[in-house]
Amino acid sequence: MDKTVGVIGLGIMGGAISRNLLERGWRVIGVDIDAGRRAALAAVGVEVAPDVANLVRAAPVVLLSLPGPKALNEVAAEIAATGVSQRIVAELSTFSIEDKLSFQTTMIGAGHAPLDCPLSGTGAQAANRDLVVYASGDRAAADACAPLFADFAKKSAYLGAFGNGSRMKFVANLLVAIHNVATAEAMVLAMKSGLNPLDVIEVVAPGAGGSRMFEMRAPMMAREEYLPATMRISTWSKDMSIIAEFAKGLGVETPCFDATRPIYDEALRLGFGEMDTAAICRIVAGHSNLYRDKLARSRKSV
Repeated sequence: MDKTVGVIGLGIMGGAISRNLLERGWRVIGVDIDAGRRAALAAVGVEVAPDVANLVRAAPVVLLSLPGPKALNEVAAEIAATGVSQRIVAELSTFSIEDKLSFQTTMIGAGHAPLDCPLSGTGAQAANRDLVVYASGDRAAADACAPLFADFAKKSAYLGAFGNGSRMKFVANLLVAIHNVATAEAMVLAMKSGLNPLDVIEVVAPGAGGSRMFEMRAPMMAREEYLPATMRISTWSKDMSIIAEFAKGLGVETPCFDATRPIYDEALRLGFGEMDTAAICRIVAGHSNLYRDKLARSRKSV
């Protein structure tokens, strides 16, 4: 396989993926509208293309890590307009099924092989190659990308028809939303009862009550440190709306998931949008009259 890959979108996820691919011998060509991101990635070896068209001409495989449907539609149109021979174009972000299918239609119409490949994991996990790729679409294209996926993720799974990757991501993110709030509830309960946060983390994480979100987010909650974000609350709120609409469209009740949404919404209203989703611990603590300044000694030990 030609070890040249294009990455469109060099933010938290795209930037981490690019760095990992560079470390494993890939020639990475990147594009981003943000000059700061372009400069940061160029400094570590990413070849920054002047535009999408030049990137697509140079790379047989293109990864998209984009912030919203508008950006996806614009980039898809730019790729289609290049007129180059078939490229594998893997979309890695979380969008509605309708947005993904629109992308698929544009790519197929231009002769390309689209893949729907959302990622399970945060920015911190991306930096450590601790992601799972939910691949769906053309089987041959997905198989051709397996070596690429293996160099920035710990696992990839082929899930069949285009769109199944997103459906699996919605299921996973529903659980993430719940586990994150459950972690905040547990940490606030523990701290208000007088337990040392470090003891809670050490004892609960490996036990029956632990979860991957508890392992990742409980230390942040104990320290009251939510920047830099591994998943911004503003981005997460967009993902939650997509999940809610998906479940509603299928007539599936989601009582636990629904109960978490006002907490994330309140965090957003209070200006926590750029913080990590772990910051919802502040909301639960506030509702519980937990004053964190009394826990300074415990926080320092975490």
